[in-house]
Amino acid sequence: MTQAFRGIVGTPTTAFTPDNRVDLATFEKQVDWLIRMGVEAVAHPMNIGEAPNLSLDERRDLIQRLVRAAGGRVPVLIHVSMAGTDQVKDLALYSQKAGAAGVVVMPPYHWQPARAAMMSHFRAIGGALDIAFFAYNNPKAVQVEIAPDMVAELIETVPNFAGLKDASYHMRYFTEVCTIASAMRPGFGVFVGTEYLLPAMALGGAGAFSACGEVAPRLLRDLYEACAKGEMERARALQHKVGKLLKVLMVNYPASIKYAMELMGRPVGKTRLPILPLTDEAKAKVRKDLENLGVLDGEPRDWA
Repeated sequence: MTQAFRGIVGTPTTAFTPDNRVDLATFEKQVDWLIRMGVEAVAHPMNIGEAPNLSLDERRDLIQRLVRAAGGRVPVLIHVSMAGTDQVKDLALYSQKAGAAGVVVMPPYHWQPARAAMMSHFRAIGGALDIAFFAYNNPKAVQVEIAPDMVAELIETVPNFAGLKDASYHMRYFTEVCTIASAMRPGFGVFVGTEYLLPAMALGGAGAFSACGEVAPRLLRDLYEACAKGEMERARALQHKVGKLLKVLMVNYPASIKYAMELMGRPVGKTRLPILPLTDEAKAKVRKDLENLGVLDGEPRDWA
């Protein structure tokens, strides 16, 4: 059995230069900053990192830089999802060789595979690795669901199946998976896709893959600790505030997050097409909303 994963998983954006190249130096700075802000692991390139907008060579370069920047301080997870199983397996093996602690895998893009095809996909990748394997349930993005009974079967048949990231935001689904995991594999990590930590951890969830931790790490850490300690009244107030922040940052995602980072003194460049940059009107709204939430004054500035 691989190590158990819990807590906040930092998910850095991919930094780009003004001429649209990957900015590896700023990316490393971002990873170091997230670790110093207290994340328990780092995963890249998630959708916030524009994984579909990166070439294979860029993804390999970023894997190397992520492992180097983390320097063994926290586990590194690599999102290796692509359209074909062989492509995913090759990138997963590259990640393992580079020193990653695990990989994150969605059902194949575009194909909308049937259950048997999805199970074959996950088994082929998990079975090829010695490191941790996470499945990523995001039915809105790929039009298929990793059903709870599939999670149970993968736990039974794939020894290094260490966790699930769930971006369905469906309480019944999350509850069923947590129930299965607690009975079948203690230590299996069921993570919510963004920071709805209060309901997720109350049901037995392990933590969250974080979007707003790029902007408001203190708020996020306070929420996680309140949930972990069972301080329900405090956690409720913090969860409502995080929910408002997520509502701001999910508009034209991840361009809104990159702009918010710029406001906080941590610029990482623009997004790549087809993700458009924010309009001046949208920027003004993001700034005002962050001001009203107390983020601009209450969260760390710059890379210090």
